[in-house]
Amino acid sequence: MKVGKNTRRSLQLQLLFSPFPQEITWRCRCAHMTTWTMEGEINEGSVPLYYREVHQAISSRTDERVQIEVFHRLLNRTDLSINQQNQITDHIDHGNGFLSKVSFYKALALIALAQQGKQPSPKLLENCIQEFPKPQLGEPKDLQNLRMQPVQENPLLLSLTLTNLLGKDTIKVELIPEKKGLFLKHVEYQVTSQRFKISVYRRYSDFDIFHELLLQRYAYRMVPALPPKRVLKGVLASVSEREFIEGRRRGLGRFLNLVARHPFFSEDELVKTFLTFNGSDVQTKLRDAFKKMGDEFMTCRYATQAKEYLPADIQSRFSVSRELIRNIHNSFQKLRDRADRMAERSKENATDLLMFGKEISALGSDASPVPVLDSSKSTWGDLRNSLRGLSAEFSLLAENAAEQGRREEDDVVEKLNLFLDLLQSYRDLCERHEKGVLHEHQKALQKYSVMKRQMMSATVQPKEQVSVEQLESRIVQQENAIQTMELRNYFSLFCLHQESQLVFTYLPITSHILGAFVSSQVQGHREMGQVWNNLHSKLSGLFTGNNGLQSPPLTPK
Repeated sequence: MKVGKNTRRSLQLQLLFSPFPQEITWRCRCAHMTTWTMEGEINEGSVPLYYREVHQAISSRTDERVQIEVFHRLLNRTDLSINQQNQITDHIDHGNGFLSKVSFYKALALIALAQQGKQPSPKLLENCIQEFPKPQLGEPKDLQNLRMQPVQENPLLLSLTLTNLLGKDTIKVELIPEKKGLFLKHVEYQVTSQRFKISVYRRYSDFDIFHELLLQRYAYRMVPALPPKRVLKGVLASVSEREFIEGRRRGLGRFLNLVARHPFFSEDELVKTFLTFNGSDVQTKLRDAFKKMGDEFMTCRYATQAKEYLPADIQSRFSVSRELIRNIHNSFQKLRDRADRMAERSKENATDLLMFGKEISALGSDASPVPVLDSSKSTWGDLRNSLRGLSAEFSLLAENAAEQGRREEDDVVEKLNLFLDLLQSYRDLCERHEKGVLHEHQKALQKYSVMKRQMMSATVQPKEQVSVEQLESRIVQQENAIQTMELRNYFSLFCLHQESQLVFTYLPITSHILGAFVSSQVQGHREMGQVWNNLHSKLSGLFTGNNGLQSPPLTPK
């Protein structure tokens, strides 16, 4: 079927205003009124350049939609009446408070028709067979001030809560106490991700490679440290080794949880590979993944624009944040040390209660004959039989005290250690920024200064042309290197500012820790109190001899 020029224009307009962009009915205004459907949407080339320029001026950098508030501001710039503005708004789709690009183009056409004195209506546009009418809105560059910049559009700012972070994933690291190898014995860990719903098996060397690559990829971010590695003479052969391996297991768990909950690490291919790859050589897989990506500066879209987003007083803000976080770190270290001592005392109390009960039981089980001294034989015999029955209560007290120690260690000390690991990684990051990026930048500037002096000397004293050209080439290379280092310095500050926000996002964990501490004490004292009360009732009727004499009261009067 042959379609004329005017008909094609009419078809374009019907395409623009169709409510179903994925299946559009094209109506051919010809003798047979043939109708057919096709898949497609309006493209950039079907509207005038002015339409595209206006759209670009008032839409945001990251979203091609136009906010309805911005569109209302645009309408207010015209000389149209309120009634005409309302009619135009009613004829366009602005669901969820936004206009799509196609709806915005339609709105511009309706504005142009209304400015020509016509009643704005989608049907009226079907007769615009030459081209879309141009609205009188002024220069597109003058419309940029209408654009609204939502807070979340600033990539420097993180819109996160502690609940968001903790909900990203929960990683469990369990010890697999199997001995492998003929000559070497290795400790293996089962790593389970709640997010990916999978368990994988890792050795410490796998963690080591993962940490190394993560630090290379995210040199400007808080990468938590691994617990220390130690050469073991025998796996689980002694108490000290057992304690060391348990402490390392806990440290590896904290490391993975901080990494898996980091807003930038959590979606990285390195992290996904470590948590999900079930193959035989995870280290090779990790290295291959890193080679494809490189460091964050090479892949982040904001790396070369970081300076534009940094506030003018970024250095002073960094200094203030660093000092405050240092003070918080010191205070939390003291809290952790106290909480750790309380947990140890609970465990020691459990041991003392258990030994106390055993001694009471041993005393009651003594079968030595009792000499006949008046009524003492009968009194001690009854008392000794009664003592044998008290060991059960003391065993239960010991179990409760031990459980109290475990709660304090798991719910309080471990949460404090998690936050301390985060704070320490921030302090490490600050040192890397100063001793790494800034130091290398200063060295590059000094080298550049030396080369410039050499160049000046070469222009004064005659030298071979080849050596002068080589020196010029080296200067150009050094200038490029300095420019790259300056960009990396700004990107490092950009990341530091974000990581500072992340630390403060974690600060409400203080209430979680205090809540866990209080709850553990309430539960522990309640359970211990119940056993002590039962023991008190049991003792109240035990020590009455045949002569009617009772022991002193169990509680002061």
